[in-house]
Amino acid sequence: MTNSKSKILVTGGAGFVGSALAEKLADNADNFVVVVDNLLTGSLSKVPPSKHNNVKFIKADVNDFRDISAIFYAYAFDYVFHYAAVVGVKRTLDHPSWVLNDLTGLKNVLDLSKNTGVKRVYFSSSSEVYGEPVEYPQNETTTPLNSRLPYAIVKNLGEAYLRAYKQEFGLDFTIFRFFNTYGPKQSTDFVMSKFIDSALLDKDITIYGDGSQTRTFCYVDDNVEACLNAFYTHRFVNDVINIGNDKETSILELAQMVKKILNSKSNIVHLPALKEGDMTRRCPDISKMKILLNRDLTPLEKGMSKVIEAFRNRRK
Repeated sequence: MTNSKSKILVTGGAGFVGSALAEKLADNADNFVVVVDNLLTGSLSKVPPSKHNNVKFIKADVNDFRDISAIFYAYAFDYVFHYAAVVGVKRTLDHPSWVLNDLTGLKNVLDLSKNTGVKRVYFSSSSEVYGEPVEYPQNETTTPLNSRLPYAIVKNLGEAYLRAYKQEFGLDFTIFRFFNTYGPKQSTDFVMSKFIDSALLDKDITIYGDGSQTRTFCYVDDNVEACLNAFYTHRFVNDVINIGNDKETSILELAQMVKKILNSKSNIVHLPALKEGDMTRRCPDISKMKILLNRDLTPLEKGMSKVIEAFRNRRK
Protein backbone atom coordinates (compact mmCIF):
# COMPACT_ATOMS: atom_id res chain seq x y z
CA MET A 1 0.00 0.00 0.00
CA THR A 2 1.53 3.31 -1.07
CA ASN A 3 1.04 6.53 0.84
CA SER A 4 -0.75 8.06 -2.15
CA LYS A 5 -3.79 5.81 -1.76
CA SER A 6 -6.86 7.13 0.05
CA LYS A 7 -7.43 4.88 3.06
CA ILE A 8 -11.16 4.33 3.50
CA LEU A 9 -13.03 2.45 6.22
CA VAL A 10 -16.43 0.95 5.41
CA THR A 11 -18.21 -0.30 8.54
CA GLY A 12 -21.02 -2.73 7.83
CA GLY A 13 -19.19 -3.51 4.60
CA ALA A 14 -20.39 -7.12 4.48
CA GLY A 15 -24.00 -5.92 4.39
CA PHE A 16 -26.12 -5.33 1.31
CA VAL A 17 -25.51 -1.62 0.63
CA GLY A 18 -22.15 -1.44 2.42
CA SER A 19 -20.66 -4.23 0.31
CA ALA A 20 -21.93 -2.63 -2.91
CA LEU A 21 -20.29 0.66 -1.89
CA ALA A 22 -17.04 -1.08 -0.89
CA GLU A 23 -16.92 -2.89 -4.23
CA LYS A 24 -17.21 0.35 -6.21
CA LEU A 25 -14.64 2.07 -3.99
CA ALA A 26 -12.26 -0.85 -4.56
CA ASP A 27 -12.68 -0.59 -8.35
CA ASN A 28 -10.59 2.58 -8.03
CA ALA A 29 -6.97 1.51 -7.63
CA ASP A 30 -6.23 4.79 -5.83
CA ASN A 31 -8.35 3.65 -2.86
CA PHE A 32 -7.39 1.19 -0.12
CA VAL A 33 -10.59 -0.11 1.45
CA VAL A 34 -10.85 -1.70 4.87
CA VAL A 35 -14.16 -3.49 5.36
CA VAL A 36 -15.24 -4.04 8.96
CA ASP A 37 -18.29 -6.11 9.91
CA ASN A 38 -19.28 -8.28 12.87
CA LEU A 39 -21.28 -10.53 10.48
CA LEU A 40 -24.41 -10.35 12.66
CA THR A 41 -26.49 -9.67 9.54
CA GLY A 42 -23.69 -9.28 6.98
CA SER A 43 -22.14 -12.10 4.98
CA LEU A 44 -18.54 -12.84 4.10
CA SER A 45 -19.69 -13.77 0.59
CA LYS A 46 -20.67 -10.13 -0.01
CA VAL A 47 -17.23 -8.70 0.76
CA PRO A 48 -15.80 -7.61 -2.60
CA PRO A 49 -12.81 -9.34 -4.16
CA SER A 50 -9.61 -7.31 -4.33
CA LYS A 51 -8.90 -6.58 -7.99
CA HIS A 52 -6.06 -4.20 -7.16
CA ASN A 53 -4.88 -5.82 -3.90
CA ASN A 54 -6.67 -2.97 -2.15
CA VAL A 55 -9.37 -4.60 0.03
CA LYS A 56 -8.86 -5.83 3.58
CA PHE A 57 -11.68 -7.48 5.54
CA ILE A 58 -11.54 -7.45 9.34
CA LYS A 59 -14.21 -9.11 11.45
CA ALA A 60 -14.78 -6.62 14.26
CA ASP A 61 -17.56 -4.92 16.19
CA VAL A 62 -17.70 -1.12 16.04
CA ASN A 63 -19.64 -1.17 19.32
CA ASP A 64 -16.53 -2.59 21.05
CA PHE A 65 -14.08 0.30 21.48
CA ARG A 66 -10.99 -1.90 21.89
CA ASP A 67 -11.91 -3.85 18.77
CA ILE A 68 -12.46 -0.85 16.50
CA SER A 69 -9.82 1.48 17.98
CA ALA A 70 -7.00 -0.93 17.12
CA ILE A 71 -8.11 -0.78 13.48
CA PHE A 72 -8.25 3.03 13.40
CA TYR A 73 -4.78 3.32 14.93
CA ALA A 74 -3.34 0.72 12.55
CA TYR A 75 -4.59 2.37 9.35
CA ALA A 76 -5.06 6.13 10.01
CA PHE A 77 -8.04 6.44 7.66
CA ASP A 78 -8.68 9.43 5.41
CA TYR A 79 -12.44 8.78 5.13
CA VAL A 80 -15.03 6.67 6.93
CA PHE A 81 -18.35 5.35 5.62
CA HIS A 82 -20.25 4.31 8.75
CA TYR A 83 -22.89 1.89 7.49
CA ALA A 84 -22.83 -0.65 10.36
CA ALA A 85 -26.29 -0.93 11.95
CA VAL A 86 -28.98 -3.37 12.97
CA VAL A 87 -31.45 -3.24 10.06
CA GLY A 88 -34.86 -4.61 9.04
CA VAL A 89 -38.21 -3.45 10.45
CA LYS A 90 -39.01 -6.74 12.22
CA ARG A 91 -35.49 -7.22 13.61
CA THR A 92 -35.33 -3.66 14.94
CA LEU A 93 -38.80 -3.92 16.51
CA ASP A 94 -37.98 -7.29 18.09
CA HIS A 95 -34.56 -6.22 19.41
CA PRO A 96 -34.70 -2.52 20.40
CA SER A 97 -31.73 -2.91 22.76
CA TRP A 98 -29.54 -4.06 19.83
CA VAL A 99 -30.58 -0.91 17.98
CA LEU A 100 -29.77 1.38 20.90
CA ASN A 101 -26.31 -0.21 21.14
CA ASP A 102 -25.57 1.20 17.68
CA LEU A 103 -25.17 4.63 19.31
CA THR A 104 -22.08 3.27 21.07
CA GLY A 105 -20.66 2.27 17.69
CA LEU A 106 -21.31 5.69 16.19
CA LYS A 107 -19.71 7.47 19.14
CA ASN A 108 -16.67 5.15 18.91
CA VAL A 109 -16.34 5.94 15.18
CA LEU A 110 -16.66 9.69 15.72
CA ASP A 111 -14.24 9.84 18.67
CA LEU A 112 -11.66 7.79 16.77
CA SER A 113 -12.21 9.81 13.57
CA LYS A 114 -11.60 13.15 15.26
CA ASN A 115 -8.52 11.80 17.03
CA THR A 116 -6.84 10.09 14.08
CA GLY A 117 -7.16 12.73 11.35
CA VAL A 118 -10.17 11.42 9.41
CA LYS A 119 -11.21 14.12 6.91
CA ARG A 120 -14.91 13.23 6.67
CA VAL A 121 -17.45 10.72 7.98
CA TYR A 122 -20.30 9.52 5.75
CA PHE A 123 -23.27 8.22 7.73
CA SER A 124 -26.10 5.97 6.56
CA SER A 125 -29.21 7.43 8.13
CA SER A 126 -32.72 6.40 7.12
CA SER A 127 -36.07 7.59 5.81
CA GLU A 128 -37.41 6.20 9.11
CA VAL A 129 -36.34 9.46 10.80
CA TYR A 130 -39.25 11.23 9.10
CA GLY A 131 -41.83 9.02 10.81
CA GLU A 132 -45.41 9.50 9.67
CA PRO A 133 -45.10 12.09 6.89
CA VAL A 134 -46.59 15.57 7.12
CA GLU A 135 -45.53 16.87 3.70
CA TYR A 136 -44.76 15.52 0.22
CA PRO A 137 -42.22 15.07 -1.04
CA GLN A 138 -40.22 14.65 2.17
CA ASN A 139 -37.55 17.34 2.12
CA GLU A 140 -34.24 17.14 4.03
CA THR A 141 -34.61 20.54 5.68
CA THR A 142 -38.34 21.19 6.03
CA THR A 143 -39.91 17.83 6.94
CA PRO A 144 -40.04 17.22 10.72
CA LEU A 145 -38.20 14.19 12.05
CA ASN A 146 -40.92 12.72 14.22
CA SER A 147 -40.60 8.93 14.43
CA ARG A 148 -40.69 7.37 17.90
CA LEU A 149 -39.32 3.94 16.92
CA PRO A 150 -35.91 3.03 18.45
CA TYR A 151 -34.31 2.56 15.01
CA ALA A 152 -35.41 6.02 13.85
CA ILE A 153 -34.47 7.67 17.16
CA VAL A 154 -30.97 6.18 16.91
CA LYS A 155 -30.56 7.45 13.33
CA ASN A 156 -31.88 10.90 14.32
CA LEU A 157 -29.55 11.03 17.32
CA GLY A 158 -26.73 9.84 15.08
CA GLU A 159 -27.32 12.83 12.82
CA ALA A 160 -27.24 15.11 15.89
CA TYR A 161 -23.91 13.57 16.95
CA LEU A 162 -22.41 14.34 13.53
CA ARG A 163 -23.52 17.97 13.69
CA ALA A 164 -22.21 18.28 17.25
CA TYR A 165 -18.80 16.84 16.33
CA LYS A 166 -18.57 19.25 13.40
CA GLN A 167 -19.35 22.22 15.65
CA GLU A 168 -17.15 21.09 18.53
CA PHE A 169 -14.22 19.39 16.79
CA GLY A 170 -14.42 20.45 13.13
CA LEU A 171 -15.07 16.90 11.89
CA ASP A 172 -16.76 17.09 8.49
CA PHE A 173 -19.66 14.82 7.62
CA THR A 174 -22.28 13.97 5.01
CA ILE A 175 -25.53 12.26 5.99
CA PHE A 176 -27.29 9.93 3.54
CA ARG A 177 -30.96 9.30 4.38
CA PHE A 178 -31.65 6.00 2.63
CA PHE A 179 -35.15 5.20 1.40
CA ASN A 180 -35.98 1.59 0.42
CA THR A 181 -32.97 0.30 -1.51
CA TYR A 182 -33.14 -3.03 -3.32
CA GLY A 183 -30.89 -5.17 -5.47
CA PRO A 184 -29.68 -8.68 -6.32
CA LYS A 185 -27.68 -9.24 -3.10
CA GLN A 186 -30.40 -8.14 -0.68
CA SER A 187 -31.54 -10.69 1.89
CA THR A 188 -35.15 -11.88 1.97
CA ASP A 189 -35.80 -9.89 5.17
CA PHE A 190 -36.91 -6.98 2.97
CA VAL A 191 -40.16 -6.49 1.13
CA MET A 192 -39.21 -6.79 -2.55
CA SER A 193 -36.78 -9.69 -2.06
CA LYS A 194 -39.33 -11.42 0.18
CA PHE A 195 -42.07 -11.07 -2.46
CA ILE A 196 -39.81 -12.34 -5.27
CA ASP A 197 -38.60 -15.27 -3.18
CA SER A 198 -42.21 -16.28 -2.35
CA ALA A 199 -43.42 -15.84 -5.95
CA LEU A 200 -40.62 -18.01 -7.37
CA LEU A 201 -41.75 -20.81 -5.07
CA ASP A 202 -45.48 -20.16 -5.67
CA LYS A 203 -45.82 -19.53 -1.93
CA ASP A 204 -48.24 -17.01 -0.40
CA ILE A 205 -47.14 -13.37 -0.71
CA THR A 206 -48.04 -11.81 2.64
CA ILE A 207 -48.89 -8.15 3.10
CA TYR A 208 -49.49 -6.28 6.36
CA GLY A 209 -52.84 -4.48 6.25
CA ASP A 210 -54.57 -3.64 2.98
CA GLY A 211 -51.33 -2.91 1.11
CA SER A 212 -52.23 0.71 0.36
CA GLN A 213 -49.09 1.96 2.14
CA THR A 214 -46.63 3.33 -0.41
CA ARG A 215 -42.86 3.09 -0.70
CA THR A 216 -40.33 4.24 -3.26
CA PHE A 217 -37.79 1.69 -4.43
CA CYS A 218 -34.22 2.74 -5.24
CA TYR A 219 -32.01 0.34 -7.18
CA VAL A 220 -28.73 -0.23 -5.34
CA ASP A 221 -26.56 1.05 -8.23
CA ASP A 222 -28.37 4.41 -8.09
CA ASN A 223 -27.82 4.61 -4.33
CA VAL A 224 -24.09 3.79 -4.54
CA GLU A 225 -23.38 6.01 -7.55
CA ALA A 226 -25.03 9.04 -5.93
CA CYS A 227 -23.15 8.50 -2.66
CA LEU A 228 -19.81 8.01 -4.42
CA ASN A 229 -20.35 11.10 -6.55
CA ALA A 230 -20.90 13.07 -3.34
CA PHE A 231 -17.61 11.60 -2.06
CA TYR A 232 -15.50 12.19 -5.20
CA THR A 233 -16.87 15.68 -5.95
CA HIS A 234 -16.95 16.87 -2.30
CA ARG A 235 -20.54 18.02 -2.77
CA PHE A 236 -23.00 18.50 0.10
CA VAL A 237 -20.35 18.51 2.83
CA ASN A 238 -21.90 18.98 6.30
CA ASP A 239 -25.30 18.43 4.71
CA VAL A 240 -28.05 15.82 4.43
CA ILE A 241 -29.06 14.02 1.21
CA ASN A 242 -32.16 11.90 0.63
CA ILE A 243 -31.04 8.80 -1.30
CA GLY A 244 -34.02 7.10 -2.90
CA ASN A 245 -36.48 7.16 -5.77
CA ASP A 246 -39.39 9.57 -6.10
CA LYS A 247 -41.84 7.20 -7.80
CA GLU A 248 -44.36 5.86 -5.27
CA THR A 249 -45.58 2.27 -5.45
CA SER A 250 -48.09 0.72 -3.07
CA ILE A 251 -47.12 -2.55 -1.41
CA LEU A 252 -50.14 -4.23 -3.02
CA GLU A 253 -49.08 -2.96 -6.46
CA LEU A 254 -45.59 -4.30 -5.84
CA ALA A 255 -46.94 -7.74 -4.94
CA GLN A 256 -49.16 -7.78 -8.03
CA MET A 257 -46.24 -6.67 -10.23
CA VAL A 258 -43.96 -9.43 -8.91
CA LYS A 259 -46.69 -12.02 -9.37
CA LYS A 260 -47.39 -10.89 -12.94
CA ILE A 261 -43.74 -10.71 -14.06
CA LEU A 262 -43.07 -14.20 -12.71
CA ASN A 263 -46.40 -15.60 -13.83
CA SER A 264 -46.59 -16.97 -10.30
CA LYS A 265 -49.39 -19.01 -8.78
CA SER A 266 -48.82 -17.34 -5.41
CA ASN A 267 -51.83 -16.00 -3.53
CA ILE A 268 -51.63 -12.51 -2.05
CA VAL A 269 -52.59 -12.88 1.62
CA HIS A 270 -53.37 -9.94 3.91
CA LEU A 271 -52.15 -10.13 7.51
CA PRO A 272 -53.24 -7.77 10.31
CA ALA A 273 -51.62 -4.35 10.04
CA LEU A 274 -48.49 -3.80 12.14
CA LYS A 275 -49.16 -1.85 15.33
CA GLU A 276 -46.24 0.44 14.59
CA GLY A 277 -43.42 0.92 12.11
CA ASP A 278 -45.42 0.68 8.87
CA MET A 279 -45.82 4.28 7.69
CA THR A 280 -48.67 5.10 5.29
CA ARG A 281 -46.58 6.88 2.65
CA ARG A 282 -42.98 7.48 1.69
CA CYS A 283 -41.75 9.80 -1.02
CA PRO A 284 -38.48 11.72 -0.82
CA ASP A 285 -37.50 15.01 -2.38
CA ILE A 286 -34.42 13.82 -4.30
CA SER A 287 -33.37 17.13 -5.87
CA LYS A 288 -29.87 16.83 -4.37
CA MET A 289 -29.51 13.20 -5.39
CA LYS A 290 -30.48 14.04 -8.97
CA ILE A 291 -27.70 16.64 -9.09
CA LEU A 292 -25.23 13.98 -7.96
CA LEU A 293 -26.52 11.24 -10.25
CA ASN A 294 -26.98 13.45 -13.33
CA ARG A 295 -28.88 10.67 -15.13
CA ASP A 296 -32.28 9.01 -14.99
CA LEU A 297 -32.91 6.62 -12.12
CA THR A 298 -33.31 2.91 -12.84
CA PRO A 299 -36.98 2.11 -13.58
CA LEU A 300 -38.58 -0.29 -11.10
CA GLU A 301 -39.30 -2.99 -13.70
CA LYS A 302 -35.69 -2.95 -14.94
CA GLY A 303 -34.21 -3.17 -11.46
CA MET A 304 -36.68 -5.83 -10.43
CA SER A 305 -35.78 -7.98 -13.44
CA LYS A 306 -32.11 -7.95 -12.31
CA VAL A 307 -33.13 -9.09 -8.82
CA ILE A 308 -35.32 -11.85 -10.28
CA GLU A 309 -32.48 -13.04 -12.51
CA ALA A 310 -30.12 -13.19 -9.52
CA PHE A 311 -32.65 -15.09 -7.41
CA ARG A 312 -33.23 -17.58 -10.21
CA ASN A 313 -29.49 -18.14 -10.64
CA ARG A 314 -29.16 -18.85 -6.90
CA ARG A 315 -31.62 -21.70 -7.29
CA LYS A 316 -29.81 -23.37 -10.19
